[in-house]
Amino acid sequence: MLAVKILLAEDVHMIRGALVALLELEPDFSVVAAVDRGDLVVERALATRPDVAVLDVDLPGVDGLTAAAELHERLPDCRTLILTSLGRPGTLRRALAAHVTGFLLKDAPSDRLAHAVRSVAQGQRVIDPQLALSAWDCPDNPLSPRELEVLRLAAQGADAAEIAGTLYLSKGTVRNYLTTIVAKLNARNRIDAVRIAEEAGWIP
Repeated sequence: MLAVKILLAEDVHMIRGALVALLELEPDFSVVAAVDRGDLVVERALATRPDVAVLDVDLPGVDGLTAAAELHERLPDCRTLILTSLGRPGTLRRALAAHVTGFLLKDAPSDRLAHAVRSVAQGQRVIDPQLALSAWDCPDNPLSPRELEVLRLAAQGADAAEIAGTLYLSKGTVRNYLTTIVAKLNARNRIDAVRIAEEAGWIP
C-alpha cells in the first residue's frame, strides 16, 4: 500500500509535534513536511509533493485558507484539510471558496482526523457535522455591496471621515450607512455589527 504523504502546518510547536506523532502512528501515513508558517506551505509542498496538506486555519505569514487557495493553484493534485478551533460558518464558506477538501474542528476525536485524511486523499469532501450545521443555519447576507465596503473599512478601524474619503462619500452618508448596517444586522452598535459580519463570513 502506498503511504499517504502529508504536509502539516501548525504554528504551536507542541501541537505540531503531537499531530506529527499522531499521524505517524497510522501505517499508511507519512509526514513529509511540517512547517510553522502559512507562507512556507507552498514552498515545502512543491519540494515534497504531498497528497494532503493539513493546515491550521490561523497561521502566521499567511493564514491557512490563503495558503490553501495558493496551494490549489500551484499544486492542484494536493488536497487540503483545514483544522480550526473556531466553528464559524463564515470560515467554512471561505474554505469552500479556497477549494479546501476537508474542514475539521481541532477538538474532534483523533480517529476522526485519520479518517478525514484518508477520505480527503481519495478526493472525498469531509466537513465536520457541527460546522455544516452552523453554516446551514447562518442567514443570508442582508447587506448591499456598498454597505459591506463601509463595514469592511470600519472593521479596519477607519472612522466616518476616513471611510468617506476612501469611498468618495460625505460623512453624513457614511453615518447613514453605518446606522442602516447596525439596524439590518440587529446589532447593538458598530463594533457588534463588525463581529456579526465577521463571524458570518460576510467580511474577512
